[in-house]
Amino acid sequence: MISLINGVVRSISPERTVVEVGGVGLAVSITSHTSSQLNLGAPTQLFTSLVVREDSLTLFGFLDEESRAAFELVQTVTGIGPKVALAILGAHTPQSLAVAIAQEDIKAIEKVPGIGRKGAQRLILELKGKISDFGSSSHQQVHQPVWREQLTSALISLGFAAKDSDAAINAVVAQYADSGIDAQSVDISELLKAALQSGRRK
Repeated sequence: MISLINGVVRSISPERTVVEVGGVGLAVSITSHTSSQLNLGAPTQLFTSLVVREDSLTLFGFLDEESRAAFELVQTVTGIGPKVALAILGAHTPQSLAVAIAQEDIKAIEKVPGIGRKGAQRLILELKGKISDFGSSSHQQVHQPVWREQLTSALISLGFAAKDSDAAINAVVAQYADSGIDAQSVDISELLKAALQSGRRK
């Protein structure tokens, strides 16, 4: 696995750069933000992720380790490959992505080309709680959406453990997402009913 390259930038386009390392030019797929930070003929260091396919080897490069880690993490989501993952990192920093996921901000993620509403819902569902490490300590504590906090406190008052209430809410959000419905647009009493049913199924 090639995880870091140091070399001289030989060509730059918004989506790709060629970095000469030890006399060999490596083509690296990048975001337009990364492209804007590179200078032709200047030395650079890129944190890279090598994606191996039957018919290709593609190197993706980032300016920092957090971006590379976020790029690899979003590919664990069902239906997201490296191209869409790169588009996500082109539209979001790891920190802004973590905030969008924690706040379940579908619109912020939906703006990414190639994601769509269902993809955004799936991304939030599968990465919630996994990506918070990217928020540095200087960032403010991110609060859950109000409807989710209300639902959590209602379930806990009915005897659910915090972990179980979270699992029940995630299950309900997934059910609505499968039907193309945004859970936050549903009445809280309906969500509570669905969460109670979901929790009892275990």
